[in-house]
Amino acid sequence: MVSIRKNSLEQVSILNWRWSSFLEITNNALSKFDISPYPISRDFLTKNSTFGSTTNPKSIILETWALKTNQIRQARCACLQAGEITSVMNLVISPFNNYDLPFFGADFVTLPNGHLIALDLQPVLKDDKVHLNYISENLISIHHTWQSYLPYGGKIPPAAKQYFSPCFLWSRIPLGDEGEKLINQVIEPAFKDYLNYYLELVRNSKKVSKVRSLKLLNGHKNYMRYRAKKDPARGMLGSFFGEIWTESYINNILFDLQ
Repeated sequence: MVSIRKNSLEQVSILNWRWSSFLEITNNALSKFDISPYPISRDFLTKNSTFGSTTNPKSIILETWALKTNQIRQARCACLQAGEITSVMNLVISPFNNYDLPFFGADFVTLPNGHLIALDLQPVLKDDKVHLNYISENLISIHHTWQSYLPYGGKIPPAAKQYFSPCFLWSRIPLGDEGEKLINQVIEPAFKDYLNYYLELVRNSKKVSKVRSLKLLNGHKNYMRYRAKKDPARGMLGSFFGEIWTESYINNILFDLQ
């Protein structure tokens, strides 16, 4: 049965979606703020397609969850399940540019050869010492604790490094029992620690000057343009839902401040 969602805050209910507990954690944590749905048109709230043979079609479903608060311009999660091909949670929390806050980013992807795990508080202004104050001993300790239990994810492309902090949690873990154990015992508590730390920054943040706000806005736009241009899911989404819909989704929903 096709899910009919009226707004972006309505529950995501995708059968067998691997990352549902992480969205539930996110929703519960953010519900402590004064939240409202982020405006997203119906065509992007839920998208369905099929793949495989005509005699044995497999369903694909993508649902988009999103909200806003007084300090958070957009918290959105792209939730994708495509049979045994992939299960994806792509979560980005973007603050308003009149607060000196980083982005929160979590990208969890299940593929036939394993899980890709990316978790970070991503800088808006990479070389700005004032902005980078959020990288405190607490965040460094959180990163060190959980990364020590995980295999390294591999080299990051040089052009992408400016969009990650030194506390980027990055790993490739296997499928099966070993991977499930790591997700339950390491990835989930790490996600909670990063998210709780980020939301504490949000609670304590104060508005900045107009000059500072404009500088942050430029940083926000640079980040969004880069993410939209380099989105690694473009090819997969295009094969599932078509190129026109995919380009609109990436540029107008996922990374809509360009």
